[in-house]
Amino acid sequence: MAGMIPRQFIDDLLARADIVELIDSRVPLKKAGKNYQACCPFHTEKSPSFSVSQDKQFYHCFGCGEHGNAISFLMEFDRLEFPDAVEELASHYSMEVPREQSNRSPAQQKQDQKAYIQKQDDYELMAQISRFFQQQLKVASDKDTAIDYLKGRGLSGEIVKRFGIGYISDAWDGMMKVFGRNSQINQQLVDLGMAIQGDKNKPYDRFRGRIQFPIRDKRGRVIGFGGRVLGDGTPKYLNSPETRIYHKGQELYGLYEAKQATKQLTRLVVVEGYMDVVALAQHGVDYAVASLGTATTPEQLQTLFRTVKEVICCYDGDRAGRDAAWRAMDNALPMIQDGYSLKFVFLPDGEDPDSLIREQGQAAFESILDNATPLSQFLFDHLLSQLNMSSAEGKGAAVDAFKPYLAKLPESNLKDAIVTQLANKFGANNEMQLKKLQQNFTQSTDNKPVAKRTKTTPVRLAIALLLEHPHIVEVLPDPAILQQLNMPGIPLLNQLLALCKQNSKVNSAQLIEHFRGEDAGKQLTKLMCLEHHVEPENAESVFLDLIENFLNVFIERRTEQLLEKERNGGLNKTEKQELHGLLSA
Repeated sequence: MAGMIPRQFIDDLLARADIVELIDSRVPLKKAGKNYQACCPFHTEKSPSFSVSQDKQFYHCFGCGEHGNAISFLMEFDRLEFPDAVEELASHYSMEVPREQSNRSPAQQKQDQKAYIQKQDDYELMAQISRFFQQQLKVASDKDTAIDYLKGRGLSGEIVKRFGIGYISDAWDGMMKVFGRNSQINQQLVDLGMAIQGDKNKPYDRFRGRIQFPIRDKRGRVIGFGGRVLGDGTPKYLNSPETRIYHKGQELYGLYEAKQATKQLTRLVVVEGYMDVVALAQHGVDYAVASLGTATTPEQLQTLFRTVKEVICCYDGDRAGRDAAWRAMDNALPMIQDGYSLKFVFLPDGEDPDSLIREQGQAAFESILDNATPLSQFLFDHLLSQLNMSSAEGKGAAVDAFKPYLAKLPESNLKDAIVTQLANKFGANNEMQLKKLQQNFTQSTDNKPVAKRTKTTPVRLAIALLLEHPHIVEVLPDPAILQQLNMPGIPLLNQLLALCKQNSKVNSAQLIEHFRGEDAGKQLTKLMCLEHHVEPENAESVFLDLIENFLNVFIERRTEQLLEKERNGGLNKTEKQELHGLLSA
């Protein structure tokens, strides 16, 4: 439902909740005096330091410091967003979550309420259908065919149960006979993708003669199915279509099961199919997910990185697999920050995760994951394979090829490392220059302390280049071009631009002297030693690229500000002219 959850409801929910009961259902607690305790579910420990107070309805770990109330616990333990955690806790106590609708008309509020009730009914119906499919695996007349198939894939009854795998016989109305009780439910089944509308207004089963894999959302609710045909029928896999409760680009098959199996997930491996996920879990790798037949989307990647800090994409080594990996990498670049990593594994021809782990076992498969290709290496290998690196033109094009991808990366150690690697590979006389720079920053034989490095950011790089080459101010059409920008470091850069323009012969020492006794002077001194690896002959072009990027960022932010203002209240004449100019730029 739309709208905020009222504060009063949250207070009422927490008043009704029993945090000991909630946590004990997920982490077995033991009475310890007045409170309860367990080994902390949020970090590894041998002796319990996780304490739960029934009086305070509060938990706290004396080891890692995690703490909070019942909602906080669900958010951390089940990896839920705040609204989902409230919904989950409320459902446990059969409470319906209200939403504030102060800005909605009565008719809109009524429609929202109707949509909410409809979705709750959808979830219940899909849960019933999932149980029906699981039952059919035990009672259908041709169940042995399905069971033999699953056993042939090496799956145990425990794994089949964990993933809720079921079966439906090859009949046009096997599911409809049970659930299609009236026209209203028939339409609901069509809307949910479980039935297809027939020519004579009689829906028939979408899934027939297939092993059924239920797709669950973050809260474990069944929202769709993937069906694997038995025999030679086509398509091999049939998936639920998009519905009001299932949006495949936002979901990951197996994520709910992975979180249930491993409470302290540290990494997730993304594979291509349902059976890959299940087979890996069967052999002890219970942290695999599948992207449901799509290229891994930004929404799916965001979910992955909210759950763990290490994501490994495991694809076939053919062209299609590498293209899928490239799309995933491109979508992930804006999310890669320090502490987070995206890696890639490409399997040999004819192999998939299912076959590989059955042949070689868990240890061998996890060894492959441990040696996955880092994002930076994949980026270099992919881009450079498309260029003729034996020619000067090819080397020049290489730097340009990296620019759009570097622009997507947030400032991080990874970005710094890629820039350094580019400089190492393509900078003129770079090897000698790097050795000289490294001598300034590494510990010498007389045990002098190692100099502290300054992290490279675009603004710092621009300042460093201007300090080293003050004359490059002349390449700017207007030294005041950045005056409107409100970004960290830009005011200092503007001061330097003005000083360089005032004195065309100013040198680096003079510029730094100008800031003696000021904090800016200390910053500039450090930037004079910045290890950026830009060759003198490239300083002007790199500087201009940086200025252009700053302006593009400003234009995007200012455009968004004006569009937002127009949506909320309108623009005056001057602002409209400014927006028109920005959109026309």
